Amino acid sequence: MPSIDEVAARAGVSTATVSRALRGRAGVSPDTRDRVLAIADAMGYVASSSAAGLATGRNMAIGVLVPVVHRWYFSSAIEGVDRKLRSRGYDLDLYSLGGHGTNRERVFHRSMLRKRIDGLVVLCMALTDEELAALHALEQPVIVVGGPVEGCRHISIDDRAAVRDATEHLLGLGHERIVHLAGGGSFGIDFSVPRLRAAGFEDAVAAAGLAVGPESTLFGDYAVGTAKDVVARALAGDPGRRPTGIVASSDEMAFGALLAAAEAGLRVPEDVSVIGIDDHEFSEVFGLTTIRQDPIAAGERAASILLAELEHEPGVPTDQPATEPHELILRRSTGPAPLLATAASGSSRAGRGVIERAGGHAASRPMGAGLNRSRARTV
Repeated sequence: MPSIDEVAARAGVSTATVSRALRGRAGVSPDTRDRVLAIADAMGYVASSSAAGLATGRNMAIGVLVPVVHRWYFSSAIEGVDRKLRSRGYDLDLYSLGGHGTNRERVFHRSMLRKRIDGLVVLCMALTDEELAALHALEQPVIVVGGPVEGCRHISIDDRAAVRDATEHLLGLGHERIVHLAGGGSFGIDFSVPRLRAAGFEDAVAAAGLAVGPESTLFGDYAVGTAKDVVARALAGDPGRRPTGIVASSDEMAFGALLAAAEAGLRVPEDVSVIGIDDHEFSEVFGLTTIRQDPIAAGERAASILLAELEHEPGVPTDQPATEPHELILRRSTGPAPLLATAASGSSRAGRGVIERAGGHAASRPMGAGLNRSRARTV
């Protein structure tokens, strides 16, 4: 196969011009681009990332750092990054920590620091001060997908507002015994999203005059099986005190909650309502009401920002990008609070930390009353 140098020689231009012409970059006149494309086609030349790197001084690769690969959000975001990179002739180098952060030394000190990549997308994890300093010393652009990391731009929904909206949806249906099925602590990697989502739940419940205590949170570890087990234990308690509403911080945990309810012989939503976060590809199959986000679009947007910066395109945003949208998707897993909750509320209400409201209902704010208003639609 001919080389990029041979194409450049026959066209009478530099290898950099050939690279820009083949990749549709600016700085090449239409006549020159047409001539280069015709010559490359006639010679049977296929551009390679290594040849492009010689012409541009870059590796033509973007790294993606992920705690694990097999979770839905991570794989979806990776797909979005890869779509954008492939459309621009870049490769994706995947760095997985394998679940417990044991590969951090290899990733940061034996891979990235060898300059194998031109930029980095970090998915849903925090970076240490040392790791951030190492990346900044290389002067590589870095962007985070899935939540804020101090010192880095990030692409994410407003996680606090999303869970607040989910909780307010159940409050608006008259639920008072609501629990938060939370993640956090997975893989030994600290991150801000679980804390933000927990805060959103507490915001909504406190505004409704309900008490928030240890019994208000179940830890599902963002996994179906773990969530199923903890919800099963919660639903096995006194029918007059068990939760009638479950706000899960991920759809995968919500699936576990739905399975637990079914095994307990409870009807959804007549006996217990469940809402998730994500709009996972299986959410429609489960009939799950959820707060939708789009990790594929987030991955594409993150990759676009890095590529624009690397290609020195005009108007590249250097500040924090705008927050991604989220949307309430109404399905059959949520409904009005069961009559049992109303009947049991009378004199025992104060004991559960619920403030008496006119008409016998707890107060709740309109959905989306936070910084990032979400929309709602039924599917």
